Amino acid sequence: MTSRTAAVDLSTRDLTLDLARVVCVLFVIVVHLVQVGIGPGPDGELIASRPAEQEPWFDTVTWVGQIMPLFFVVGGFAASVGWRSWTAKGGDAAGFIRTRTLRLAQPALPLFAFFALVLVGATAIGAPPALVSDAAIGAGSPLWFLAAYLICQAAVPWLARAHSLAPRRTLALLTLGVVAVDVARFSSGVTDLGLLNLLFVWPLVQQLGFWYADGWFDRRHPVTLIALAAACYLVLWPLTAWGPYSTSMLGNLNPPTVPLVVLGVAQACLLRLLRPVLSRLMRARVMQGAVFLLGSRLMTIYLWHLPVMLALTGVTLLIPGAAPTPSSPEWWWSRPVMFVAVLGVLLALSLLIVRWEALGTLSATPPRGVVAVAWLCAFLPPFAVMQWFLDLPIAVVGALLLAVAVVLLRRGARRTQPASVRSEA
Repeated sequence: MTSRTAAVDLSTRDLTLDLARVVCVLFVIVVHLVQVGIGPGPDGELIASRPAEQEPWFDTVTWVGQIMPLFFVVGGFAASVGWRSWTAKGGDAAGFIRTRTLRLAQPALPLFAFFALVLVGATAIGAPPALVSDAAIGAGSPLWFLAAYLICQAAVPWLARAHSLAPRRTLALLTLGVVAVDVARFSSGVTDLGLLNLLFVWPLVQQLGFWYADGWFDRRHPVTLIALAAACYLVLWPLTAWGPYSTSMLGNLNPPTVPLVVLGVAQACLLRLLRPVLSRLMRARVMQGAVFLLGSRLMTIYLWHLPVMLALTGVTLLIPGAAPTPSSPEWWWSRPVMFVAVLGVLLALSLLIVRWEALGTLSATPPRGVVAVAWLCAFLPPFAVMQWFLDLPIAVVGALLLAVAVVLLRRGARRTQPASVRSEA
């Protein structure tokens, strides 16, 4: 661990953002641990339930617990810094998109292959179709992130240039796009129109990360940041109370909507306000070691946490007395233990697949058309899961498409030792 940490140039990193990225992903695990319960139904058959969503406090807690906008803010910071570094070394847009797409497609390939095998096996042994469907939908639910993030990463070269030329205008145009899509969606009643906001909401939140990287938030007085964050939360109240939006920030996730942008601004302000505290935390070697260990495996942890969680839940169901009834007091008290178990299994799993996820030494960038085709092959599987949920056909076709994407993007590449810290975000 010491040698790996030493290999990282800490002087060039904002360690608070590394910490924020890790905390975001760990918090996602916590949310899913309290959202997904599996236990016997009235007829004795196993059914999936959503215990946290049955609680009266759930919608309110999502105003704090929905941290995906913050993840895209941090990702925007990393993308801005990464693009500057890439172009300073003579890199072009196609090469940047190729590398970023591969960082997402390569970890997703074994996951889709795993889903395909498990769903084939579950069908073969005659598992209850309803339970298999619920488990598949739950296990695949985080994959929307891949589709949204692939769009954001592909847009970085153009949005970074637009930001350098006209930052306010770029922000305004993206905001107009978000509002226009929501107006069209809610006025027409066609929910699928909201999918167009994949092109505006998350790139707009990512753009906040560009402003963060430029020091805009650093130059604001703490009182200004507090007032801006408070104003954002105040705006959320009429948007959800009188407007067409869900009072749950999870309900505003897919398709993404205006409240997520408002939440992203608030979270960016709060992140900057907490920076002194987070900086002190990151001066401790033990904290640096933990963040770098988890950060180097962050994509594995995010993609695999629900399959691992469901597998561990299945094991407890086989042990008499080990699986409390979902929503019971015993079930709630078991969540911290399950969190430790899930994280331990994920870290062990990462040891097996970290070499596969390493980019290695990439050859010259393929033609732009090849990169575009590969990006589309990587984008379609998670988009299909987001739109139609995970099932056997989507898992099989998704694995094949991701395999094509990886092959196209890795042509001529050589394997090397995994990097000590990857920055997917």
